[in-house]
Amino acid sequence: MMKRWVTLLLAVLTMFALTACGSEGGKAAPKAENATASKAGEEAKLPPAAADPAKSKILVAYFSCTGNTKALAEKAAKALHADIYEIVPEKPYTSDDLNYNDETTRATVEQKDDSARPALADKNADVAGHSSIVLVYPIWWGQAPRIVDTFLESYDFTGKTMVPICTSGGSDIGSSADYLAKLTRGKANWKDGKRFAASDSEDEVKEWLKSLGL
Repeated sequence: MMKRWVTLLLAVLTMFALTACGSEGGKAAPKAENATASKAGEEAKLPPAAADPAKSKILVAYFSCTGNTKALAEKAAKALHADIYEIVPEKPYTSDDLNYNDETTRATVEQKDDSARPALADKNADVAGHSSIVLVYPIWWGQAPRIVDTFLESYDFTGKTMVPICTSGGSDIGSSADYLAKLTRGKANWKDGKRFAASDSEDEVKEWLKSLGL
């Protein structure tokens, strides 16, 4: 008789233990779900990640040998808060290459040959990422250096606003911009150009560029 009571007592205790475990398990699941839902709610309230700062819509691309044109390009880039890119020839020009009094020098020979296309050191200009291009170059023998021709034929300028500005020892921009517009790859919108002197201030450059709506 005693053995039967012991067996019955053990059975009752086992049932209570199982019931208690079931209750604890039932309560644990909702807590986990609530924690997950709370975390999701907090994440939903977080502000979106800040976007990378937008690049300037204007690119100042320039070619310079003596530094005068580089100075003008830097004035333009600063005035417009624009990005800047230097057009670099694969073979740099030396002072002897620019001797105007020698018909055999590199620059003289190139300028007399409409088909001359000096190679570029790279083709990394982000033309596609900008809507306006300010093209800055010196005047050589009445025209832009042939390396500028190479640059304009190396990228697609379709839909771009092109603004030519130049430096020279005395010549105006003349027909150089018209010539460049005709050989530019893609249909671009060319604005009238202007020659600037080394003595022209950044404010003068800025005022003129702003008059074009840049």
